[in-house]
Amino acid sequence: ILCVGVGGLVFVPIFRMLTGLAPFMGILLALGVLWLVSEYRCNRHALFCESSHLKVTTLLSRIDMATILFFLGILLAVATLQETGVLSAFGKWLNEASDGNHYLVTGIIGVVSSIVDNVPLVAGCMDMYPIAASGDFGVDGLFWQLLAYCAGVGGSMLIIGSAAGVVVMGLEKISFGWYLRRFTWIAFVGYVSGIGVYALEHMLFI
Repeated sequence: ILCVGVGGLVFVPIFRMLTGLAPFMGILLALGVLWLVSEYRCNRHALFCESSHLKVTTLLSRIDMATILFFLGILLAVATLQETGVLSAFGKWLNEASDGNHYLVTGIIGVVSSIVDNVPLVAGCMDMYPIAASGDFGVDGLFWQLLAYCAGVGGSMLIIGSAAGVVVMGLEKISFGWYLRRFTWIAFVGYVSGIGVYALEHMLFI
């Protein structure tokens, strides 16, 4: 089951590349295969599945709907901003206000990712800043490398900035304020230090 689940996640970008369909279609396909495999196992070991509640129908009844609705709301909000052109306008304003400083722009985006989950945020940024043929906005360019770091690490500054953080809030009953007091400043120092180290490496070696 673990191998099928991890393999399904790895298969999603391959599915996207082969079919051109949205990634959620690949995820749904992987979930369908995972369901079929688990049902097959349960049919062969019925007593084991009934005693340990491993059937998919039982597991679906235990889904944390609050967490799912939280991320659904974020995705809908970001999609709305994208469709209305607000993200594009915000990207242009950031470039003008920062005078084209990629470190400052991606740094701000990283701070925003501590409030908005980094997956829809990065997807939105790809509309704010189209991928160019070359230069800082080219494939593997300076901007996209910084964005990958900032969006990923910046989300750790607040516990609601990542899917894992929201899940932990529910499972371990960790409060937003407790995380803010104890860990936000540590994550922020590490975040800023990482940007500084990247800038130094870029200056010395590139």
